Amino acid sequence: MDDVRRGSGSWRWLLPVLIAGLAAAAAWYQLNRASTVGEMPLRNPNKISSVRVAPAEQGRLDIQVSAIGTVTPLNTVVVRSRVDGILDEILFEEGREVVRGQLLARIEPDVYESRLQQALGQFQQNQAQLENARANLRLYQDLLRKNAIPKQQFDSQTAVLRELEAAAKSLQAQVDDARLQRSWTDIRAPISGRLGLRQIDAGNLISASAADGLVTIAQTSPIAVVFSIPETELLGLRQALLGQDTLPVEALDRQAQDVLAVGRILALDNQIDAATGTLKVKAAFDNEYESLFPNQFVNVRVGLGSTEETLIIPADAVQYGARGSYVYVVEEGRAFLRDIVAGEQVEGRLAVVSGLVEGDLVVTDGLDRLRDGREVSVDG
Repeated sequence: MDDVRRGSGSWRWLLPVLIAGLAAAAAWYQLNRASTVGEMPLRNPNKISSVRVAPAEQGRLDIQVSAIGTVTPLNTVVVRSRVDGILDEILFEEGREVVRGQLLARIEPDVYESRLQQALGQFQQNQAQLENARANLRLYQDLLRKNAIPKQQFDSQTAVLRELEAAAKSLQAQVDDARLQRSWTDIRAPISGRLGLRQIDAGNLISASAADGLVTIAQTSPIAVVFSIPETELLGLRQALLGQDTLPVEALDRQAQDVLAVGRILALDNQIDAATGTLKVKAAFDNEYESLFPNQFVNVRVGLGSTEETLIIPADAVQYGARGSYVYVVEEGRAFLRDIVAGEQVEGRLAVVSGLVEGDLVVTDGLDRLRDGREVSVDG
């Protein structure tokens, strides 16, 4: 029992020693690690940085507004039947171009043909009665001049003639309506454009009230592109529009690399969207080769003109910080920080209002390794 007590007493003495040793080892490791990390930025403090440069040059910048647009047909029509009936035959191919007035389909005309013939028969019957009434009136006029009949009889015949003439107008209207109804059994294209997919097959009952209709026609040449610009660009756009009759617009692919079509500004919306702070703009394109397709998303570029002759550098050379815009300029093998006032930026090129002179070499690559006055070597 005494041995056990002596053993437990020795462990109580060793435990604080072990804890103290571990704490010392941890402290030594942290100090050594901090010392190593602190030394890292100081390694090779005089190493020459390799950079790429570009000269500041005089030139002009083409001021542009870029946006994302949606290709929209100038006109879209759902072709619907104007009468009810059985769709007898379809005379178009889906996806084809059609011209206004082209026959697209036929509805069985029998019912409407019979109505037309019925209206024509009633009209012809009226015409026969009308001719007879006119002949009687001429006879009554001769008898009245000879005082062979009372004037009341002549007036009655005159009233009969007027009644038949009024009936003739009504029957003529019925004939015209029946003929119109009959003509509507031929379904024709109301506009020129490209057909979509048909919504109903031959042999089905087609109704004038059907929402889907027979087929859709979209006008694809010319075609429109609708896009939105920030309200901050509105003043420049309107000023550019005032300066010329038409303002060129380019439609580019999704990567904004290839120009698909060139058009012109067609119209501006009459109000700014308060929720987004943007204004809708519509541009028109001839689309002769159908490079633009309805509902296609495109990049839009609107040219607003050019700047005056100014100093231009690559936009990649400009850095932004608490002190504002600045660049690194290479002089005699060293990079020196230079504050600048930046102007317009277009497609990776930036106008410099002040801070540089023509011929200054600004660093475009390797900026992350620079500090003011550091020695550098220029690649290329």
